[in-house]
Amino acid sequence: MALECTSSYLKDSLAVFRYYKSLAERAMAQLSDGQLIAVLDEESNSIALIVKHMAGNMRSRFTDFLTTDGEKPDRHRDLEFIDPPQSREALMTMWQTGWDCLFAALEPLQEEDMARIVTIRGEAHSVMQAINRQVAHYSYHCGQIVLLAKHLGAPGWKPLTVPRGQSEQFNERVRSGNVSQR
Repeated sequence: MALECTSSYLKDSLAVFRYYKSLAERAMAQLSDGQLIAVLDEESNSIALIVKHMAGNMRSRFTDFLTTDGEKPDRHRDLEFIDPPQSREALMTMWQTGWDCLFAALEPLQEEDMARIVTIRGEAHSVMQAINRQVAHYSYHCGQIVLLAKHLGAPGWKPLTVPRGQSEQFNERVRSGNVSQR
């Protein structure tokens, strides 16, 4: 993950969100439309349902982020896990809309806003705590997307990070200056 060395919590958090967004997008790009809605068993969620849930959560958490509860009264979380979008276009529009909501809420913030208080489900959080909560939540679901995509996309899967068995070669290139460490 190429990150700028920074002491800014907000700048770093935004970079982490962008990294996980990109990771999931690169995973989804390797799949067919049918694979995006495939489930492993009746208790599992498809990638499309995970995306639908994430988008619903982002809309709820980050719409009027500083002034209203992060669990909006019009959110129906259980409905996020049924009826996935059936096309890649609809899915990716939903995905992007959720992320746009997140970035629109967080990008204008300043470091001094990190101590402000927001609520999620009636519970007080500092802005920093609320961001940490969502970093953990979204990285968890992006990991699910990558795992499912890797499973469904095999054997043609293209690694998203250092390919298996090539860590030492990669580390040597970094040490020799042939690859940026960022």
